Amino acid sequence: MAALYGETHRAMQDWHETRRLADLLEAAIIRPTLNDDDVEFLASRDFFFLATVDPEGRPTVSHKGGAPGFVRVLDASTLIFPLYDGNGMFLSAGNIGAAAHIGLLFIDFETPHRLRLQGEASLVDAEAGAFPGAVLLVRVALTHVFVNCGRYIHRHVRTAPARHVPDAAGQQPVPAWKRIDIVQGSLPARDQGPADEAGVITIDEYETMRRRGEV
Repeated sequence: MAALYGETHRAMQDWHETRRLADLLEAAIIRPTLNDDDVEFLASRDFFFLATVDPEGRPTVSHKGGAPGFVRVLDASTLIFPLYDGNGMFLSAGNIGAAAHIGLLFIDFETPHRLRLQGEASLVDAEAGAFPGAVLLVRVALTHVFVNCGRYIHRHVRTAPARHVPDAAGQQPVPAWKRIDIVQGSLPARDQGPADEAGVITIDEYETMRRRGEV
């Protein structure tokens, strides 16, 4: 497992007199593989936050959601998850294609509890039937696994799953933003028919729907 701290980390630790504490925590809680508790926790998660960087070092953090267990553990040091239909920018996927290092943050806001993972990612073609509705898959070779305390996690109660998560057949409703009139000419061909069938709307109508929580 690669060392977690660099010169800038050490400088901050020395400034705040936490070097010994940082060394203790690195030895005590940071590991290269998942344990049984981690695997069970990941199987219950229906979202996480994904951090990637582009070739120039600019970071992007994205929310990734799916049905519980959409992040699958292949073995103690490897996991895989789907990328579903998005906005067409492919920021996370493009970053992974250029710079493999990623971070994943899983949070249970009800307990609270969080698990942080770091690793090297690669893009995989979506396999028919394996992840219905997936556009791409991301395979992650883990390098660091650790649990953080939940001291600053505000407690929230789950109310309902996102209605756009693909079903068992990979089907999902047309997102409202793809129905906006000024977007129509830029949609890929596969989206134009479903957007037309769902009904074209104006940007003002979309904003009204957004404020009502209907998108």
